[in-house]
Amino acid sequence: MSQNLDLSKLTNEVAKDIIELQQNINLFKIGKMDEERFKHYRLTRGVYGQRQKGVQMFRTKIPFGKLTADQLIKLADVSEKYTNGNLHLTTRQNIQMHYVKVEDSPAIWAELSESGVTAREACGNTVRNITASAHAGIDPEEAFDVSPYVQATYEYFLRNPICQDMGRKIKPAFSSSEQDTAFTFFHDFGFIPRVKKVEGKLIRGFKVVVGGGLGAQSIIAPTAFEFLEEDQIIPFMEAAIRVFDRHGEREKRFKARMKFLVKTLGLEAFLKLVEEERAAIENKSFFVDRSLHQDKIPAFKVFPNVEAKDAKKYDLWLKTNIYEQKQEGFYAVQIRVLKGDIDAKRARALAAIVKKYAADDIRLTINQGLMLKFIPKEYFSNIFNDLDAIGFAEPGFDTIADVTSCPGTDTCALGVTNSMGLAEQLETFIKKEYPQFLDERNIKMKISGCMNACGQHMIANIGFHGSSIKKRPLVIPAMQIVLGGGVDPDGKANIAEKVIKLPTKRILIAVSLILNDYESNSEEGQYFNDYYRSKGKIYFYDLLKELGNVENITADEFKDWGQEEDYVQEIGVGECAGASLDVVGSILNDAKNKILLSSECLLNEKWADAIFHAYTGFVISAKALLLSADVKCNTHINIINDFQKHFVETKLIPQIEDFHALVLQLNKYEPKHAFASNYHNQASVFVKLVSLYREKDLKDGGDKEVINSHYKA
Repeated sequence: MSQNLDLSKLTNEVAKDIIELQQNINLFKIGKMDEERFKHYRLTRGVYGQRQKGVQMFRTKIPFGKLTADQLIKLADVSEKYTNGNLHLTTRQNIQMHYVKVEDSPAIWAELSESGVTAREACGNTVRNITASAHAGIDPEEAFDVSPYVQATYEYFLRNPICQDMGRKIKPAFSSSEQDTAFTFFHDFGFIPRVKKVEGKLIRGFKVVVGGGLGAQSIIAPTAFEFLEEDQIIPFMEAAIRVFDRHGEREKRFKARMKFLVKTLGLEAFLKLVEEERAAIENKSFFVDRSLHQDKIPAFKVFPNVEAKDAKKYDLWLKTNIYEQKQEGFYAVQIRVLKGDIDAKRARALAAIVKKYAADDIRLTINQGLMLKFIPKEYFSNIFNDLDAIGFAEPGFDTIADVTSCPGTDTCALGVTNSMGLAEQLETFIKKEYPQFLDERNIKMKISGCMNACGQHMIANIGFHGSSIKKRPLVIPAMQIVLGGGVDPDGKANIAEKVIKLPTKRILIAVSLILNDYESNSEEGQYFNDYYRSKGKIYFYDLLKELGNVENITADEFKDWGQEEDYVQEIGVGECAGASLDVVGSILNDAKNKILLSSECLLNEKWADAIFHAYTGFVISAKALLLSADVKCNTHINIINDFQKHFVETKLIPQIEDFHALVLQLNKYEPKHAFASNYHNQASVFVKLVSLYREKDLKDGGDKEVINSHYKA
């Protein structure tokens, strides 16, 4: 591991992050940090375990997928220096690098940070990358450009104490228009820009949805506000995250997302708690500086007149890969990226093309592609030839031929089947067998390697997720087919329905049956989802059921795509939950560290941060004693209530009269100096009381080991 990192060009905050990561890696290597606790730590620094032992996936955090050409070059250089030289584009507008040695992660982070790319909170139970429509700022249908709001939201919650120790991750999204091209409806927070006229003045605001999600239990986010003024979206998010942090499930990972809390409480009760929490928020109003993101239109250049080298391909490319911007005379060029993979050499070549023809604003798209902006029509044939020379001029961007896929069993520990192998097969199949569909934008195909929906299969018109079928003594790799998901042309959201599970080698035949049936029997111009709904799930089950008969299974069908050996199901453990295994004493050390952080914030006059760190100190130390008494801890609010019941009312901690009231002062008072100082002192005293109680308990022979499933709260 590089011990002498050059951090001189970095801000103090970033340098501190990287130094801390390096120190914790050293502690882990010499056995002074437990593996599970180290996992919990490294996840929030973008370092995620992959399927292959001894190597990691390193994920960057790129708000709304915006990169400069120089940032892309830096990513390419780093990937060659430390990894296998591949950049993988994700459905959350991030870039991942695989086969990273954990010892190299501080150096990777330091080098990327020089160009303004971070890994902080790219994984783990944090506010994850904030996605947005790639067309934000150039969309003719948008009420206004959401890009400055995304950037401001990203900056506001990065390193924010309220979202460093949550029970599960939070995923926000901003759409550019009512067409909801960012799929806000399946996010924890979704924002769609709107304007209304008040006393003759146009006021900006957002439609706000909350509590959506995909995965095994997909839920469409209910609408919290039809119109929330622009200065209220960040305060609303902050209050809602604080409610989620306190009331959200922590023990049962599969029930720990925001969608389950909103569903359990009901939207009205959830919003009431959010409103009550507003008293504790420092920023009751937060206006976004719209100058945070200003498009710079490149100067017009004159290039030699050239003909497209492949005229037929060029004509289809113009039809499917060009997007007319709201800025008159300018267009965006959209780029298909097979499997979302770009090798370093092509990444640098693409950066050169951007510098030559486009604005210095590359957008990573949520379908694992790329978009270049502010390109005049006069450049089309030139840029097509240059892109085609590096394999980036394939027609059919965001059509049925542009298949979205997660990494699946290539690198993900949770992968059940090879989603990327199937994606490659499907793209080739559509191009060869169904060229008439190469411009079909109203049918999307998406694949996830498991039910967790990283490939967003539940919002596909035709989707698949990895599964298996037992055929003793072997297991057949399979895909669950789902139909009817996505956003209708009028902006209505749909979650796909599960139809049938088939051997993965039969999926191409299944797609052929579906498309042939649609072509033959649908009305002219009928949207695929409308056709699916008109026929119903049973109709399509009957259409495909013969493919589900495995009595006639062939030897090749026991092999997954791209594999030479028979399929063996190997499902690891995902790391997103960030759970830990430790003893009570170590948990108390966590509480003491929170009190120290609170002290630092007081010295720096960060009153709200000091209060929240003190609150976390209260809860963590109370949790330590509850776990020592074999009391499960699944939510913060239950910890507070159970501590009152088991330790206060029983007089085991006689110095405390009402623990519930003591801790929850934080949502009753403004975050000002006097309250922050008093609350910090109360938390500090409480942690000392708990530590003294623990010391007495140890004298009686207690050294309670806390099991993994109990620690998560």
